[in-house]
Amino acid sequence: MVDIGLLQSLSYVAAAIGVCAAATYYIMTLRVQQTNTKETIKNRRATFSSNQMQFSCSEEWINRYMDVWNMQWSDFEDYKRKYTYPNTNPDLFAKRWVIWYRYDFIGRQYRSGLISLEDIGVTFGYNMIFIWYKFKPIIEEDRKISFPSDFLSDFEYVSEAMLRWLCDRDPDLMRKIHENYPDLPINNINSAHTND
Repeated sequence: MVDIGLLQSLSYVAAAIGVCAAATYYIMTLRVQQTNTKETIKNRRATFSSNQMQFSCSEEWINRYMDVWNMQWSDFEDYKRKYTYPNTNPDLFAKRWVIWYRYDFIGRQYRSGLISLEDIGVTFGYNMIFIWYKFKPIIEEDRKISFPSDFLSDFEYVSEAMLRWLCDRDPDLMRKIHENYPDLPINNINSAHTND
């Protein structure tokens, strides 16, 4: 006859083995998911970098960027008169908005953790900073007058983060920018470098 104590002991052993098997399966599944997540992030970053390179190295983008960079105005009213409304200068209006929205979208990806400053890169990030600071007074005035208070805030966020990152890599960068581009309104140069 089979002893009840033996059967009870065997059932405890079987249950313990089942729990161990389930825990092992769960751990293995988590590791596979972590590996897949890392691979997905790696692929997303590679895709972003590839798309960024294709887009940013195109003659069309460079011409668009230079047209926007070369825009000149004396004050907000002069800017509005020359560039604000599509019927004033539709070509520059479209180019400016394409650049602003692209940088804002990149900022949204950076803020949400989908990409890093390293993914954006030194050259593209440097150019982004220049456009942000060139148009910062205009964007801030637009925020007061006609746009939401967080209009292009992701563009602002990533530009300021990129400036700090680049200054960490080259502590002499702010001096170079200030000496070579004295009209670029980067106020409080030291705080842009030290705040994080």
